[in-house]
Amino acid sequence: MKYLSTLLISLVLIAQTFSQSTDLAERLMQSHDKYKETALTNRRFKHQDIQPLINKRNNNKTYEISKVGESFEGRSITMIKVGKGPHKIMAWSQMHGDEPTATMATFDIFNFLEGKNDGFDKLRKTILDSTTIYFVPMLNPDGAERYQRRNAQGFDLNRDAVFLQAPEAKILKALQNTIKPEFGFNLHDQSPRYSAGRSEKKATVSFLATAYDYPRSINAVREKSMQLIVKMNRNLQKFIPGQVGRYADDHEPRAFGDNFQKWGTTLILIESGGYAGDPEKQYIRKLNFMSLLTAFEAISERSYARENKDHYETIPENGRSLYDLIVRGATMNKDGKTYLSDLGINRNEVNYAQATKFFYAARVEEYGDLSTVFGTEEINASGLVLENGKVYPTTLSNVQELQKLDAKNLMKQGYTYVKFAAPENDLKLLSAVYDQPFHILRNGKTPPAGTPELGSPGTFLLKKNNIVKYAVINGYVYDLENFKTSKGNGIAE
Repeated sequence: MKYLSTLLISLVLIAQTFSQSTDLAERLMQSHDKYKETALTNRRFKHQDIQPLINKRNNNKTYEISKVGESFEGRSITMIKVGKGPHKIMAWSQMHGDEPTATMATFDIFNFLEGKNDGFDKLRKTILDSTTIYFVPMLNPDGAERYQRRNAQGFDLNRDAVFLQAPEAKILKALQNTIKPEFGFNLHDQSPRYSAGRSEKKATVSFLATAYDYPRSINAVREKSMQLIVKMNRNLQKFIPGQVGRYADDHEPRAFGDNFQKWGTTLILIESGGYAGDPEKQYIRKLNFMSLLTAFEAISERSYARENKDHYETIPENGRSLYDLIVRGATMNKDGKTYLSDLGINRNEVNYAQATKFFYAARVEEYGDLSTVFGTEEINASGLVLENGKVYPTTLSNVQELQKLDAKNLMKQGYTYVKFAAPENDLKLLSAVYDQPFHILRNGKTPPAGTPELGSPGTFLLKKNNIVKYAVINGYVYDLENFKTSKGNGIAE
């Protein structure tokens, strides 16, 4: 009886802890707008954009700010230290320059730590008294300048932990040597087309408890990674149920995450993926804000230690089961022969204006039987014939002429392409295609001939009895019976 009573008390205490953690997660999510850094509203910010946010904290005694080195091209790399507790935590973001979601969340966290009398004072005190956190908000500023993964040398910094030929990699290794953090948070973004397991659900957030050897051994250091991830996953499931993934833990000896674990730092790798209707990842930014703060609390109180590491394996592995658009069962005509095919189409970002802006360029990336994968958007094209669209007969000479076109009427007539006499660098035109859903052809470019195939633009028609039912322009679908347009869908090539 005594054993049973003790067990029941323990279960109640664990349940209360879980409930309190979830309550905190809800409150943080609800309160995020108060702390959201308004200077960062889209993903394509640069080194110069975060410097004022760092500099304004120079005289704030909450922080210790230091320059820890320079990038290959001479941009400063800054570390921001906060807290005075025994549990050392190191968190770095944007070691890949085009992965900035956690950078935004980092500055939201700074705003949060500066707050008071808002119901979170106890949490702040717990974190700041129990931990010392070392933030490096932008490890790869040269990559961020170009909005590219690699640094200015062309190195993937997350494959330079041993070679150490990139200055940014040397900085990260030196910080680990000097700080010797108990915990590390390696903060990334991943493709929005990863799925949580083999499903139609996007992996909005993914985790990895990195392996420090090929057998994928689990020692006390790595076990803590798994336990903390289990706790973080529980909080996230309340907001993105079924949309948390886990990377396969194959050992990568060149990666910093694997080596941090080997060097004695409990490493949690977090990847921000995709969420429907959130192209700038502002909701995922909020999830990062909540997840990191609740993780810091768990480290402060060691509540992660009550988690069962085996539950880590129940998080579904990331899959590559998603396309932006799948057209299912379209009738294709080629060389006088008819057959059925599915098409998998993805819309990929193309940078312009010094990588401060982008447009989407859609391509057919898979063809044939796609019954084992999913589309974020799908068309049932059974009974519909796929054909190329026509080119509007008049060559346009300015944006005003483009904006006067009646998109719905022209699509009904089978027009999808418009020729435009404009210079290659006409940024005004690139902005205008956000308003008009046409596939713009410039500089004598012609549309593809014949049936769409791998690599073809995602622009075509779907007809029934020779009547256009759907126009697909640059991978976006226009239902001619329920016609709607939205910004950001056209393309100029």
